[in-house]
Amino acid sequence: MDATDATDATWEDSTWEDYGWERLAAGVGRCRLPRWDATAGLVAGRYGALLFDSGATLREGRELRMRAEAVLGRRVTHIALSHPHFDHVLGTAVFAGVQVYGAVGTEALLTRGSRGAEELRQDAVRHGVAAAEAAEAVAHLVAPHHQVSGELTLDLGGLRVTLVNCGPGHTGHDLALLVPGGQEAASGNGADGRDVVFCGDLVEESGEPQAGPDAMPAQWPAALDRLLALGGEDALYVPGHGAVVDAAFVRAQRDVLAARSRVS
Repeated sequence: MDATDATDATWEDSTWEDYGWERLAAGVGRCRLPRWDATAGLVAGRYGALLFDSGATLREGRELRMRAEAVLGRRVTHIALSHPHFDHVLGTAVFAGVQVYGAVGTEALLTRGSRGAEELRQDAVRHGVAAAEAAEAVAHLVAPHHQVSGELTLDLGGLRVTLVNCGPGHTGHDLALLVPGGQEAASGNGADGRDVVFCGDLVEESGEPQAGPDAMPAQWPAALDRLLALGGEDALYVPGHGAVVDAAFVRAQRDVLAARSRVS
């Protein structure tokens, strides 16, 4: 059995749920990490596999790597970071040889020794990450190798996905991921027909949208308009925190944020 056959057999003989993933479509899943309920997504084609966000610590990153390799039978090849907050980026270093993508401007915030790196460490500790664990993750911080200013399409092998710079909004550097339905995916089966949009923290379901000091509230509604245009009415929208939602939920959250912006 060659490597391709082994990958296909592993895929067909296992289910996403066995390894802690919620299956969203053929070749597409996500898991909700504990404590902050942050989402990590996994998208797999025949020869490439993309992880969307890498967890809050190196320990969470290792857990994600183990879960991804268990369900796929091979390594993650690409990581896309939705935005430069600690609970979405600090696990990247455990993925050897991976290509990392972020919205343009993210590199400066995720460079070791930078002011942005120190702010990440402080923010992680402030939210309950052990000081030593936060320091270790920041010491091994990985800045994106590729910065997305508009849209960038990646071919994972029978599965083409598009990274879209949808911000600013939740931060100045918000990246979304579109997985169009009806593609081949890693299993050789057609995807389930519905587009899947990974939104990062532009959309939150398990709590109110969080607007920290780096948020741009006045521009956030327009970012959600871009998300809705990207996925359309029938897509599944995967928030940075919480359960999968539909276009109506995203639109309602957009209207709330617009109203707040007008009041302020």
